[in-house]
Amino acid sequence: MLKRRISQILLDWKKSKQNECLLIKGARQIGKTYIIREFGRQHYENFIEINFEQDKNMIDVFDHNLDVNELIAQISLRRSGVHFIPGETLIFFDEIQSCPNARTSLKFWALDNRFDVIASGSLLGINYKAVSSFPVGYERQIQMFSLDFEEFLWAKGIDENAIRSLWTTFDREHFIDPNLNDVMMQYLREYMVVGGMPEVVNTFLETHNYNDVHSVQMKILDDYLNDIAKYAPASDRVKARNCFLSLPSQLAKENTKFQYGVVEHKGTSRKYGNAIDWLRDANIVNFCYNVSKPDFPLVAYRRIEQFRVYGSDIGLLIAMFGYEMKQAVVTDSLQGPAKGGIYENLVADILSKKNYSLCYYLKEDSSVEIEFLIENDAAVVPIEVKAKNRATASLNSILKKESIKKGIKLVTTCGGIEDKKVTMPLYLAMFL
Repeated sequence: MLKRRISQILLDWKKSKQNECLLIKGARQIGKTYIIREFGRQHYENFIEINFEQDKNMIDVFDHNLDVNELIAQISLRRSGVHFIPGETLIFFDEIQSCPNARTSLKFWALDNRFDVIASGSLLGINYKAVSSFPVGYERQIQMFSLDFEEFLWAKGIDENAIRSLWTTFDREHFIDPNLNDVMMQYLREYMVVGGMPEVVNTFLETHNYNDVHSVQMKILDDYLNDIAKYAPASDRVKARNCFLSLPSQLAKENTKFQYGVVEHKGTSRKYGNAIDWLRDANIVNFCYNVSKPDFPLVAYRRIEQFRVYGSDIGLLIAMFGYEMKQAVVTDSLQGPAKGGIYENLVADILSKKNYSLCYYLKEDSSVEIEFLIENDAAVVPIEVKAKNRATASLNSILKKESIKKGIKLVTTCGGIEDKKVTMPLYLAMFL
């Protein structure tokens, strides 16, 4: 079983919840169902699972009376052998987006408080209008992702304390030993081509065969395309598919801003805007918005019409470039604009899995460009990403602002500090 940090979040919820259900959101095939099943079996005497995509006759249970006693009666009529033991039962509603009324019912389960309830959904963001009444105040939402880099290292059997000592060492010495840095960069490149989808990670650990890894990734990508064909509005299905398939071309440009003209010659936001929004809401891609000023709070300066789009899993993104890209990344032989775009996606992957809202800054005259901006202690921290340890004119320029106390340059080398600029190895972004 892969160790996932969300397991501790689930346990903390169980211990501290007060009239509250849990909603786990995230893309398909990132391990939501598996981790909730394991949690239920390990920590409850009784576990009840209802998957609304597989067991559609359960949907009409929630069409009428949402009183908990009535729901128990109706569920037990359709599912023989189930038991509802107060204080010892976890009820798991999987793919809850297929039963909007079940989402509404979470309020009543929470108020009743005899049973713990966890709901999960892969496409919650695309059908929010179907929910008649959201259980505001009775539902704690948690965003789950594919494995992050630290979880990948756990899966490889690397000691958690040893991983944490990397940050302690850098914080104390502002430098990582070159031999250790080489090892960590090799692990990071492995992670880049494998990614964090649990099935892919398990395949890699079992076979160490990149061909097998690629086959599983292509299957998952096909599943995503099938989801687009099944769930996207009819008017947007082909458009959303084309937007998704354009990601390698978008990130291989010098300017990685998402351009509709790359999807289709003379393509426009009017034609493709809803389609790309659907991909974001389905957690298939992440948006990174340009800001008019690199000032706190970033949301006040966000330009919603200017954004970059990154794949939500770095391994799937690299698979979209084709199998030979794996060799180029693992051997660090990749050259050209695509390298910059791929390393940008890597950092976007790391930051989004730490729940940062992604922003970048591109000055009107293009004289200053910062790949990422994050917020810390009510201040903006600019982050520049360099696949090689090259000059950072844009970061140097923006660090002249008095309001910016620190800037980060992410590189492949060992790191160091110069005035307000902190240069650190790319993998240390997992500690930001």
